[in-house]
Formats: sequence, C-alpha cells, structure tokens
Amino acid sequence: MKYIPLAMVRNNLSDIPQFSLPDGYRIRFYEKGDEHHWARIETSVEEFKNEAAALEHFKKEFGPYTDEMTKRCLFIETEEGEEIATTTAWYGDLKGDEETTGRIHWVGVTPAYQGKKLAKPLLTAAMNTLAEYHSSAYLTTQTTSFQAINMYLNYGFEPYLTEPACEEGWGLMEQALKRKILK
Repeated sequence: MKYIPLAMVRNNLSDIPQFSLPDGYRIRFYEKGDEHHWARIETSVEEFKNEAAALEHFKKEFGPYTDEMTKRCLFIETEEGEEIATTTAWYGDLKGDEETTGRIHWVGVTPAYQGKKLAKPLLTAAMNTLAEYHSSAYLTTQTTSFQAINMYLNYGFEPYLTEPACEEGWGLMEQALKRKILK
C-alpha cells in the first residue's frame, strides 16, 4: 500500500470505549530506566532501524520530561515482568489552538504479542489518561497502519485533513477497511 501520512482527531474525551486486558498482563506507567524498554518495543515494530536510534529519539523527545512520563507513558507487561507494548498519552498543538491537545503517541505492541487483544486495552488506558488532562485528542499515523486506523475510528477518532494527499490516503483507507470514512 502507498505510504501517506495521516492525522486523526477526537473532539471530546467522553464516552471512551473501555476494554480490559486479558489475564496474564498488566498496564503500568513509565519508571526511570524504561526508555530502554520503549526503544526495544518501538524498534521491534520497525519505527527505528535499531535500538540505539530509538533511544536517541526518546532522549531528544522525552528526556527533559521524564517526570511527566511517569504519568503519561504506559507499558503492558507480562506476568513475568517483560514489557511488550507501550504508548504515550502525550500532548501537542495540532490545530493552532490556544488549548494544548492530548495526543496518542508512539503506539507499539511487539510482534510476538500482536493479535492477543492488547491494543484496545492499551488505547483505553491511554485515552483515560488523556481525559484527566485534556478535552480533545489527536494522533498521527499512516496508510500502512490501516488496522490501527480501524481501531482509532472505532474509538471515535475522525480524519483530520492537513494537505491534499490526505484525501487520497483516506480513500485508500475506505477501500482497505471497506467502510465509509470521509463525510
């Protein structure tokens, strides 16, 4: 599938779909030192070419905010304590609004654990966290992540058209997901 960057928004954080983790897993917040787990997970889902590059990115983006990460970055771990998934309930400025908007950022589930019903509970926890701080949220994604986009649509996110290529991207998503997306 053609790679086209996309953005999505959710204009309110009420009525968040609630999904619980299957037995054998737990969600916890970031603790200092977890940047290595973050780097391993994000590298495993091919966001970075190697863990060193991922760790460098983490330090640049989140290094000055590690105290805040303890309230916003989530991990799923196994009963044995292995970190296998992560996302961050972060924030940013998508629309040029004066209000800071919540952001679902860096969602990743290691390949060995994909398909085990972990992504929805992770997104639920992140959305619930965002709702503590923000009234709306956004995320960025791409057409090659159409399965994740389907989940985001089911969580109430809608397309946010930022440039002409977005319409082509959302057209591809309608075809891939066999559902009407653009109004």
